[in-house]
Amino acid sequence: MRAVGAGLGTGAKATARGLKATAAVTGRASRATFRQARKAAGAQGAERSGLKRLIELHSFNAAGDSAFAIALAGTVFFAGATSGERGPVLLFLGLTMVPFAIVAPLIGPFLDRFSHGRRWAIGSTFALRAFLCWILAGTLADGSPWFYVAALGVLVSSKAYGVAKASAVPRLLPHEITLVKANGRVALAGVVGACVSAPLAGAAYWIGPEWACRYAFVVFAVGTVAAILLPDQVDSSTGEESVESPRDAVTGARRTTGLPPKVAFALRANCGPRLLSGFLTMFMTFVLATEPLDGWETTTKSTVLLGLVIGGAGLGNTIGIFVASLARKINPVVMVVVALLADIVALLFATIVYSALPLVILGLTVGLMQYLAKVSLDSTIQTGVPARAHASAFAKGDTTLQLAWVVGGFLGVILSYPAVNDFGLAFAAVLVSAWAVFVLRSAPHKRGSQQSPPIPA
Repeated sequence: MRAVGAGLGTGAKATARGLKATAAVTGRASRATFRQARKAAGAQGAERSGLKRLIELHSFNAAGDSAFAIALAGTVFFAGATSGERGPVLLFLGLTMVPFAIVAPLIGPFLDRFSHGRRWAIGSTFALRAFLCWILAGTLADGSPWFYVAALGVLVSSKAYGVAKASAVPRLLPHEITLVKANGRVALAGVVGACVSAPLAGAAYWIGPEWACRYAFVVFAVGTVAAILLPDQVDSSTGEESVESPRDAVTGARRTTGLPPKVAFALRANCGPRLLSGFLTMFMTFVLATEPLDGWETTTKSTVLLGLVIGGAGLGNTIGIFVASLARKINPVVMVVVALLADIVALLFATIVYSALPLVILGLTVGLMQYLAKVSLDSTIQTGVPARAHASAFAKGDTTLQLAWVVGGFLGVILSYPAVNDFGLAFAAVLVSAWAVFVLRSAPHKRGSQQSPPIPA
């Protein structure tokens, strides 16, 4: 018995030492990864200018948003997108427009007027989401009608943060990097934050959806403090101009949109990839479920193929983030046109050769080009719009692009019916091609306005 006890004691000590050693190694690896991430965030003058803090703040934003999405995964806000029924999907598309309908006419101009307190404006978007997530944690269980108000409040606050963050990036830009690369680096931090947070939020959701909301509350609360501690440069008004719609170079009349020709052109070009993204998401969701490709007839195989197509779009988006953050030079004026034309080529290829591989290539291309076009639009707004009007310009741009995505989604749902789905991709190809012709014909130099120099990346 003594021998057995001694053996057990020795085994327990060995196990304890092993666990301690494993924990030490894991801890060192985690600290090393954290140090490397912080070092990368502060590279090329980002630490000196304060951009590093904004990069880290954006990772908290993405972490909180991913936790919120996981907490509401089974509700009408997110379940409708994958319910397999057209009614809930159309409701979901309508709900996605609500935050943008509020952001554009109200929050954008408010943030412009509040430009000397951007840190507090950004912090307020975090604080409000923290408060609403705490409210949501209680409403998820009892089905209170306040659930819808709180959920929409979180979505609106998230969009308001995006607008405020985009207007803050130019004020923290170091001389060593340019806007496209800075925007890409901020977006990459968001990917990292979401990837780290999602498993933690998933574990909390396993206990109960309300715990995922409480986890999001903690993340947003920490983000509130981080936002208030952003550098003073975020509130700087140096070089700002008054908010007024610029005059047309030919007629001298004020443009009603308030967007310079180059910015309006980039926004129009972005509508093509964004519309195609919404169309592809909804169209493929229904068509591959009801009329699967040859060799993919089983439910499991058709689901896998849909995952490959939609997952390819997500992978393309991630690749775009890496390209934007690492590329030495991207010309935004050229990139928005290249993105539109590349989507058309991939769409025509998938229409003519309708099979698994072309569809996956189409998804990858749409995701990649959508991000590169959007980051090019952001840099064009940041350099082509007066600083005091940045928030309104970003809100207007985001609303327009979301509307394009919703229109594409509605078309995808309608054209997915069996009677017309054979012509769905061909219709989309004709529509996006016609839009490309319109965009190219409306280029700034065609209207006689002066073309500004390209923006290096």
